[in-house]
Amino acid sequence: MARFGEWLREGVWEIPLRRYLALLLSAALVAGVAFGVRALTREDRSCAPGVERPEDGDDCVGVSTTAYDFGRPEFTDTIRAIDRENRSLKPDSYVTIAMLAPFTASDRDNVNDTLHELQGAYLAQYQANHESNGQTPQIRLVLANSGADGSHWERTVARLVEMTKGPDRLRAVTGVGSSTENNKRAVAELTRLRVPVVGSSITADDLANDQDGVDPFPGLARVSPTNTDEARALTSFARVKAGRALLVYDKPGDPYTTTLQRSFERLLEGSPYEPQPFTPPDDRSQEGTTANTFRQITHLVCDTSRDTDTILFAGRHTQLRQFINALGGRGCQDRAFTVLTGDEASYLTGDEDLDRSALKRNIAVRYTALAHPDAWEHDPAQTGGSVGDARELERLLTNSERKPIGPIGPVVLEDGQLIIAYDAMRLAVHGVRQATPEGRTNPPLADVGLQWPQVKGSLRVNGASGWICLDVHGNPYDKAVPIVELTSEGRARFVRIAWPEGKPPGKECLPPS
Repeated sequence: MARFGEWLREGVWEIPLRRYLALLLSAALVAGVAFGVRALTREDRSCAPGVERPEDGDDCVGVSTTAYDFGRPEFTDTIRAIDRENRSLKPDSYVTIAMLAPFTASDRDNVNDTLHELQGAYLAQYQANHESNGQTPQIRLVLANSGADGSHWERTVARLVEMTKGPDRLRAVTGVGSSTENNKRAVAELTRLRVPVVGSSITADDLANDQDGVDPFPGLARVSPTNTDEARALTSFARVKAGRALLVYDKPGDPYTTTLQRSFERLLEGSPYEPQPFTPPDDRSQEGTTANTFRQITHLVCDTSRDTDTILFAGRHTQLRQFINALGGRGCQDRAFTVLTGDEASYLTGDEDLDRSALKRNIAVRYTALAHPDAWEHDPAQTGGSVGDARELERLLTNSERKPIGPIGPVVLEDGQLIIAYDAMRLAVHGVRQATPEGRTNPPLADVGLQWPQVKGSLRVNGASGWICLDVHGNPYDKAVPIVELTSEGRARFVRIAWPEGKPPGKECLPPS
């Protein structure tokens, strides 16, 4: 022990101790730098409060509660208007409704679609907060993005569910839009966790309740007809004859195209012609090589008997545009054809790659729109909707160019997206307020989705797109289906309203047993 003390006094341990301290200090500095780099990396992934870039992608995904425009200047005016409205709300006076949409989509058609739905949702929010005779609660609108293709739906859905439990008081999700597999998964998870969802423009039959008597999405309501109902309405209008029609369809398809294909197949039972498939890219907004396939299909179209005059097209809008372009260059220019398809055709009014001159070559393109601004002007006495309800939205749009509503950017109504999103938001507000106990401003989450079966009769929502009368599964009953024709000027010309039941609903608007 004495010897050990001598070593200490003589400094024998001094050099090793210094080395150890230096090593410890170096390790601490390295760890600190690494931590700092990781922290900086995490900060770099942030886009805005509640929104960040996941490690496996560049899209800013999550739920935005500020004026963040997702890097899309087209959205800026409307999102600023929403933010002003949100910031004007008093604490504890409101609940939150989220709009789920592809805010980071890059292709022009989806950007325009999202813009128009965003404008419609905001106008319904403003109307609910300022023009509803003091009804409560007030409505806060936030924006949920699961990526351009919806692939980050799990992250976004998890955040939405979290917002139901805290001060955000999220009580419904609206929007959703396209009938894709990722949107289907998002709706399934939200409704599994009892978050009410109001679909705006989803039409796929397998993204609806009452599938063989089963409701796979409890708490889901929709304001658009299913593909089956659209096809029924189209049939009642066009009187398609199986022996004079040919089906062209997306193989393997997605929820929208597959259910549209099946609906058309039922109309063509007994047709002498084999349906013609095409295979698009997984991302159906991309061009792929399907234009080559369509040029070949046009030869087969010309090979049909001269009695054949109708082509039923079950595909997305990019492929529809390619098909129309190819059909414009067909060999049998002397024969007239009518292409009948679903609501995806509404995108083509703004598609600069569409060969509009093809529509002057004995080709008519008619489709089932979700809504149209002229739908109620031609028969004001008709049930199922009204001129007054449509003009109420037009009044809001007129007022949006001045205070207090504020500007929301260029407005387009012909594609129906603004109108249908406005109606979806109004239905969500209706459900929230019907579920709110008297004297309170915070309805139980589970009670909101229970309101949908009662939305009928005098409790219907009088939408700008037509009456919204829901059956017990949350599906619209005998919803008005505008038949629209695409013109060579790029317009969507209203033709006539058609009905899934073959006639308008009665004035009571009560679905039958």
